[in-house]
Formats: sequence, structure tokens, C-alpha cells
Amino acid sequence: MHAAALLAEVHHMPTVAHAMGASQSAVSQAISRLEDMLGQPLFVRTAHGMLPTDAGRRWIERFERALAELRHIPEDLAALAGVVQGTVTIGALPLARSQLLPAAIAAVLQRHPRLHVSSLESPYGELTAGLLSGRIDFIVGALRSDPGGAFVLRSLFGDKAALVARAGHPLAAKTRLRIGDLASYPWVLSRPGTPLRESLVQFFKSQGLAPPEPVVETGDLALLRGLLVSSDMLTVVSAHQLHYEVETAQLAVLPFDMPGLERSIGIMTRKGALLAPGARALLHEINAASTRWHQA
Repeated sequence: MHAAALLAEVHHMPTVAHAMGASQSAVSQAISRLEDMLGQPLFVRTAHGMLPTDAGRRWIERFERALAELRHIPEDLAALAGVVQGTVTIGALPLARSQLLPAAIAAVLQRHPRLHVSSLESPYGELTAGLLSGRIDFIVGALRSDPGGAFVLRSLFGDKAALVARAGHPLAAKTRLRIGDLASYPWVLSRPGTPLRESLVQFFKSQGLAPPEPVVETGDLALLRGLLVSSDMLTVVSAHQLHYEVETAQLAVLPFDMPGLERSIGIMTRKGALLAPGARALLHEINAASTRWHQA
């Protein structure tokens, strides 16, 4: 199963053999035995390497889940002796990265110093694929619908997007803004198709207006921050993501209400997944951090 999962990732038998410390012949034989047991080919040789067949992709997804569960065995045994260790791999969506996850990770590592945390900041589709295969323990951030029913979604708190600009922006001096006040300024927004961008489009349409055409589209928070601080650009983003910049008066939340831009921040796990002790410990700290903010 390990050989098949690696081959599906790298498409090159010698690379798999090197990674596993085995001969290429041994890896080839292992794949052949697996195919014989299942009664169907898992890979096909192409000009681009060894690619999974349709059946192979379905089987490999299941292999990865099984391997993920097996990797937890040493951690489970250590937990019986009262030691929480191992690696927790989380999918970190933007809304969780600035405050929630740093606070929770710092707290869990203080309690369990032998734990290791790996954070992945890939696009949403890649994170859900990793969660489905077992490579990722859970995802934290803005929740989206799960039409396939493969995941369990649990909300932690609500979040509402805000209109943000630099602290010295001409609009920052106003006590109340009208939608027409925004027309004279350039925009930097998330890419088309993201939930926030789609919500913003719907908001402007509900006002009978065309949505703003951004001069910059980015999902990179550092680039967004730099553009806002050094120009008169506007953006719509969660104030949680730019909390420190607002607190230090580099950026300002402008007085403009946008109904319909509310989102739920929470945890996404794979249905039926058995989380390792380290993952459960980090989830406990995430819950505690979100509760403190809700009560503040």
C-alpha cells in the first residue's frame, strides 16, 4: 500500500524504490501482488510515468486512509503511558492563521513539548483532498458546504467581513460611508470563485451595482497588507486576518455595513476518522481559544 501511494504521487518507480530503501524490482513485485489480490490494474505506463487507473485512484485513496491510521499506532501507545507525541498535520485556511491557530499551537506545545505540528496552507481543494486521504488530520478556517457528505463540519464562531484600508485613507475620516463613496478608489481582492469574492459580488448586485473590478487579485496576506499600507486601495477581508495591523493603527476598518458577508469559522474532519491523541489535544486548545474570544 505504501509503494502504491508513493507511486501515485511521484509516477516514477525508481524514485519510490529510493524513498522506501528497496530495490526497484521489489517495489514492482509489491505493486503486482497488490494488483493480483485486487484483480485489476492500479497503474498504467505512459509517457508521463506510471499513472493510476480510475480504479487505482479509488483504491489508493483508501490505502492512504489505512496508512494514516497505522501511522497513529506509536502515538496511541505513547498516550497509554501519558505521553502525547507525534505529528499533527492541519490544513490552515486564511481566517485561522492570524490569531486562532497561533494561540492554540503555542498552548498545546506548552502542555505537550514532544508534539510536532505541521501546517499546510494549500488551496482549499488540495486541503480537502489531503483530509479525505488521511494525510491531513483536520482543516481549520471558514467552513464551506459539503455536498458529498464526506466530512464533519463543526462551527466555532461567526465572522463578518469588513471594508479595510490604510489608517490615513481619505475614507477613514468619515463617520459613515455610502456605497457611492467607494467608486473612486482601486480595489485589491481575493481571486474569483472564492467564497468571500462571490459574497462581495452578490452584495453589490443586491444594491443594483456592478461589483468592483480589482486592480490586484491575490490570496497572499502579506501582499494584501503591503498594498493596503502603501496605497489608497480598498479590500474586503475578515478583520481577524488583519487584527494586529488594525490594533497598531496601520490599517482601519471603515464604517460600512455589508449584509450577507457573514461566515462561520470552524473545524472540518473526515467522517469516521479516528484522530491521534496529538490531534485531539490541539483541537482542545482550538476550542478553548475560540471560547475565550467569544466571551471577550
